[in-house]
Amino acid sequence: MPKIEAVQGDITQQPVDAIVNAANSSLLGGGGVDGAIHRAAGPELLEECRRIGGCPTGEARITQGYRLLAQHVIHTVGPVWSGGKRREPQLLRGCYRNSLRLAADHALRSIAFPSISTGAYRYPIEQAACIAVETVRQQLEQPTSIELVRFVCFSGGDLEVYRQALG
Repeated sequence: MPKIEAVQGDITQQPVDAIVNAANSSLLGGGGVDGAIHRAAGPELLEECRRIGGCPTGEARITQGYRLLAQHVIHTVGPVWSGGKRREPQLLRGCYRNSLRLAADHALRSIAFPSISTGAYRYPIEQAACIAVETVRQQLEQPTSIELVRFVCFSGGDLEVYRQALG
């Protein structure tokens, strides 16, 4: 069974095959995790993202990692929280499911996720962490190349929420 863990740290410094970028639909960089990943990867990432031409909410796209420790960046667009009435849980599940599928399609063995949609998109962290952990566990029940899924939390408070969700 693949390992699932939660750590506090900087996602751009993770020594994994792929890190997941909580991107906006343009894929052209932004604030928070997205901006940090683009800055750390270098301008080549932006050039590759321009060629992709965007990504709908709940879906994912893969690029090279360039100057990151990770060989790849999987960009996924989380939902903006508006009370849960606009399919936010289904869309958030899609982010994790589609990111893991892309990683497996590329025979990757390790992946690090940020807490998707819980920053500027205001998704309640407790609900988001439960969806993240539940979806990852379900996906890892299928045959996959993935051996390690790491949730990388920016703050100690977020880490505690993810550790509780992991049980």
